[in-house]
Amino acid sequence: MSNYEEIATRIADIIISPDSVLGFINGAISVPLDLGYMAYGVFDTDSHYSHETETIRIIQAMRNGILNYDRILDAIEIVFSKFDQYVSVSKQNKVLSLGSFSIIGRAVTNSAISSTIAKAIAQRAGWTVALRGGAVGNILLIGGMKERCIRTSEQLSVDEPELYQVLRVKDYDLLYFMFEPALKPFVDALIVRRQQGIPAFDNILERVESKVSGDHGHH
Repeated sequence: MSNYEEIATRIADIIISPDSVLGFINGAISVPLDLGYMAYGVFDTDSHYSHETETIRIIQAMRNGILNYDRILDAIEIVFSKFDQYVSVSKQNKVLSLGSFSIIGRAVTNSAISSTIAKAIAQRAGWTVALRGGAVGNILLIGGMKERCIRTSEQLSVDEPELYQVLRVKDYDLLYFMFEPALKPFVDALIVRRQQGIPAFDNILERVESKVSGDHGHH
């Protein structure tokens, strides 16, 4: 697990400059990366059955418009609101609510970051629309993309079961692999909270706050 300072730095960077996440999104939806996963899927026969049922779920979700911009946005906002929920009950909050963090919290969940990420994904996902000959042409089913989609969802269910459950209700766990690289520091902070306790989470928040208020001081 990344150390507190690293997680805090990455969260602060995203809050200060939402555009900084765009590079991560491009990485998440690039095809070459997926060829390795594709081979993995062919040889990994143990998980074949569960992956078959997941594939059916992916096809249903796509038919239900899971790749629409508003759904992607909704999924990202769920992750942020989960993070925000813990910030607001944090004992740091007495300090943070006077400072910049409660404002940041609202800004984060509201708009700038969520919509920046969602737009980037929707635009990248758009390149597959040309292949709409059928479900197979769709981004979530291209070779290793599907494999990564499923594995990232499985990993989330282990690392952060609570967030997984909330996303799973709407099949948003299937989209998670697309925005995971961008939201990783927020999710890492939640994992720290679950594994190492509230004081550790508060420690990260304190660092984020000092970085962000420090940055705003420069302007």
